[in-house]
Amino acid sequence: MPRQTARPSMTRRTFLSTTAAGGALIMIHPFSAQATAGQAHLRLMETTDLHVHVFPYDYYSDKAVDTVGLARTAAHIADIRAEATNTLLLDNGDFLQGNPMGDYIAYERGMKEGDTHPVIAAMNTVGFDASTLGNHEFNYGLDFLMKSVAGANFPVISANVVKTQGSDPTKDTTLLPPFVILDRMLTDGAGQEHAIKVGLIGFVPPQIMNWDRKHLEGNVTARDIVASARAYVPVMKEMGADIIIALSHSGIGAPVEQEGQENAATALALVPGIDAILTGHSHLVFPGPTYADFAAVDAEVGTLHGKPATMGGFWGSHLGVIDLMLEKDGAGWRVAAHASETRPISKRNDDRSITALVESDSAILAATQADHDATLAYVRRAVGKTEAPLHSYFALVADDPSVQIVSQAQVWYITQMMVGTEYESLPILSAAAPFKAGGRGGPEYYTDVPVGDVAIKNVADLYLYPNTVRAVKINGAQLQGWLERSAGMFNQIEPGSTDKPLLNLDFPSYNFDVIDGVTYQIDLSQPSRFDSKGEETNPTANRIINLQHNGAPVTDDMEFIVATNNYRASGGGGFPGAKGDTVVFEGPDTNRDVIVRFIVEQGTINPQADANWSFAPLPGTTVTFDTGPGGASYADAVPGVKLEPAGDGDDGFARFRLTL
Repeated sequence: MPRQTARPSMTRRTFLSTTAAGGALIMIHPFSAQATAGQAHLRLMETTDLHVHVFPYDYYSDKAVDTVGLARTAAHIADIRAEATNTLLLDNGDFLQGNPMGDYIAYERGMKEGDTHPVIAAMNTVGFDASTLGNHEFNYGLDFLMKSVAGANFPVISANVVKTQGSDPTKDTTLLPPFVILDRMLTDGAGQEHAIKVGLIGFVPPQIMNWDRKHLEGNVTARDIVASARAYVPVMKEMGADIIIALSHSGIGAPVEQEGQENAATALALVPGIDAILTGHSHLVFPGPTYADFAAVDAEVGTLHGKPATMGGFWGSHLGVIDLMLEKDGAGWRVAAHASETRPISKRNDDRSITALVESDSAILAATQADHDATLAYVRRAVGKTEAPLHSYFALVADDPSVQIVSQAQVWYITQMMVGTEYESLPILSAAAPFKAGGRGGPEYYTDVPVGDVAIKNVADLYLYPNTVRAVKINGAQLQGWLERSAGMFNQIEPGSTDKPLLNLDFPSYNFDVIDGVTYQIDLSQPSRFDSKGEETNPTANRIINLQHNGAPVTDDMEFIVATNNYRASGGGGFPGAKGDTVVFEGPDTNRDVIVRFIVEQGTINPQADANWSFAPLPGTTVTFDTGPGGASYADAVPGVKLEPAGDGDDGFARFRLTL
């Protein structure tokens, strides 16, 4: 797709200047340096998708990190406020949910009238000028949301979440104010102050009505983003807004309007009267190369249909910045030039280590320290129990409880999401792979949670990555191909051979998808259809045999919904049926959050492996594989396989023999 190549009229260089006090060097943007009388430089700063990340801390792994946290992003905010005379700090939504601190407040501490949510306390401390709602603000229900935003010292707006619909959006009764017009004073290049009215309007994906149906149905509805903007922007202009900024908790997508768009930021730029767009929701960075080939997008300069835009990553990883050169235009102001950028809080080095680029703001840490400490206690204690041990020592050779719990949680979630859709009647399967399965991670790199209490931090062992849940619709032929791709995990074994290595060491364990909801066998005497990189090297090979659903053979034309993650559904690993064109649901929730919610709701889980897959018998044949020494205590209870110790493996691993 072609991309727009227009450039702003001023460069993005910065100048150095010496302050009057102390002689410290500060950065001066060229707009500030070049502004004259009647011209003013306004800097818009954006956070988005904070997801309750205030401290630079990973609560799942229970350790400090340098890649997240509003306390770190605040350092950039302070620097910019020192650099620029005129600034606005805006949040683009998804602040209430997304890590264990959010769950602790919602499920444990609660929000009483007059309480201040810790992320709101942090935002108050930083000094935000306004925020909009993201889709995750609705995850804990409307009562929790309204009590939380009541503590904000700044306006929270949302134009398309409606309690009562009128004949057009301007006649709606909205959940929160649809927009706000801020009265501010601008200092121009000559040092003179001028009044300006800055209009801010907020939007959230209308898909909230599906994602949080249980909280929203019967209470609110959601209008289309672009249609709402077209209705409200003229009203804002009539009320005197000089410039209008869209706080769009919506990603960068199709260049033209499509009814009900989830990622509507590009189309939103076509609405007359909108001067700049803050985007989010996608957990990406803009300007940036991710969007280089998107139509109507200049990914280098940072424009959508020629209008300035930014997306500041997620979890506080970046601060989005839009610089506007404003010129007096009669009684009002207009945008004469613009530039966009993002400022990261850390960088990844060539050796994959992380270097922090800023330090935490101590005032923000102090404002939320008590809730941080309470969250640590929360993640370290049980949120449920398991009646089966959750270990991954044998996840590559047999159905496995650590994979089973992931599949159970994914099916539980997607079943709810399919209610009321055209796919409701289709059988729901789940694809999940073992992540901690030894390999280069070493002999201790396995999940091992004993029977008993399960803490939130244990979920990091069950699911390492911050993927989000997706569902794809596939047919029986694609299901067969998906499993054939997974079966590349194993070497071809000659019938009657003894102690041949079972596992293909070039095949990553995260590409060994087990699909729950069907039964099947893997015939190791056959060659793999795919190589370790996903190339179809033996198109006629069939390792997957006896593939059945509910006891009946799976035919090519059968249809299924498969719960998986965004990596797999969008083509990660090159699996048949998962190339990005079969997605029917894109969940806003991470797989880890879904697992936590599932455990909390169930109270006690029992993810015993049910041996829905196994190796086809090869009489007189044995194979060997290596696993962690900790697996010895579980070897006698692995369903569907016959295992025995076979001595020591290399580098501290234990070796086992499997009789086929």
